[in-house]
Amino acid sequence: MKPIKQLIQLFVLAVFISSCNNVNKNVPKPSSEAKTETKLTDKTGQAFIENDISTTVLNIAMNSKDHTTLVAAAQAAQLENALVNAGPLMVFAPTNEAFAALPEGTVENLLKPENKNALANILKYHVTPGNYSKDFLKKFKKLGQANNGYVKIEVVNDEPIIGGAKILASIKAGNGIVHVIDKVLLPPTE
Repeated sequence: MKPIKQLIQLFVLAVFISSCNNVNKNVPKPSSEAKTETKLTDKTGQAFIENDISTTVLNIAMNSKDHTTLVAAAQAAQLENALVNAGPLMVFAPTNEAFAALPEGTVENLLKPENKNALANILKYHVTPGNYSKDFLKKFKKLGQANNGYVKIEVVNDEPIIGGAKILASIKAGNGIVHVIDKVLLPPTE
């Protein structure tokens, strides 16, 4: 009885192996003409997904004629995707005039590819987790920034001054808030 049992098992195994070899015989193989070429672009990631639900802090900056330098800097530092994260993010957004007030050649130098890390560090110094109104900011003495540094907050004439910058306007976003400021915040050097 034992040899018959082994023979049946061997037969079942042979049928199984034979059927596995025939599985893909009727599936047409793709022709070389059917292949499509995928082209990668620099504009990938969640920053470039169309979103009608809410406006992000990045959308606000991109749609502002007063923040073209900030947007160019964020693109050069490749930080666009970070600015569309769920947040909440609080962005202190210097105006074009604030960037123009830096020493001559500073912005142009920072936008060079070899200075990407330094530029990213400066830009991250303008971002902090949270969604605090201008008035609520008066309760803080300092804020932890995305570059792991801290920015000092003072209250002058009942107005919060962020690292020496005055808040000109505040715009709510779906993932936080943008505080438009009149000065570029520079992280302290060690």
